[in-house]
Amino acid sequence: MIYILLAILAGISIVTSRVINFSLADKIGVFQGTFFNYVVGLLFSIIFLVISNENIFIESVLFTLLPWWAYLGGLVGVGVVVLSTYLTPKISTFYLTIFIFLGQLFTGVIIDYFILDEFSIGKIFGKIFGGILVLIGVVYNLVLDNKKVAMETSS
Repeated sequence: MIYILLAILAGISIVTSRVINFSLADKIGVFQGTFFNYVVGLLFSIIFLVISNENIFIESVLFTLLPWWAYLGGLVGVGVVVLSTYLTPKISTFYLTIFIFLGQLFTGVIIDYFILDEFSIGKIFGKIFGGILVLIGVVYNLVLDNKKVAMETSS
């Protein structure tokens, strides 16, 4: 039950941060807003690290053992923040959240298959089937919204 609550809180924080990032980007620009997003994130990460009392010891050999794609996390994160900040005023929060969820779901399936060499028909099929159902629901809702807008503008 605690994991479900934490997942809901993570979802709330993602939507809230997207709106805050848009407000900041609206005042100072998308890339400047993204920069301050990461600076403040780094500051709070350091504070949480100090509070947690965990020791950090990273061997230099570890860096050579990591695959090249492991270093792309920050770049992908910047891309996500820039894109979501740019798209927030153009798409409703509901649709943007659903599209991000679908992107995460299908990207996770692709990563499991190609990078981790995990291909379980049951797990993959369930994820893909669920994602397709969500996508069908979103497309249906978009069609209904477009019909409603068309009826309102023709009146």
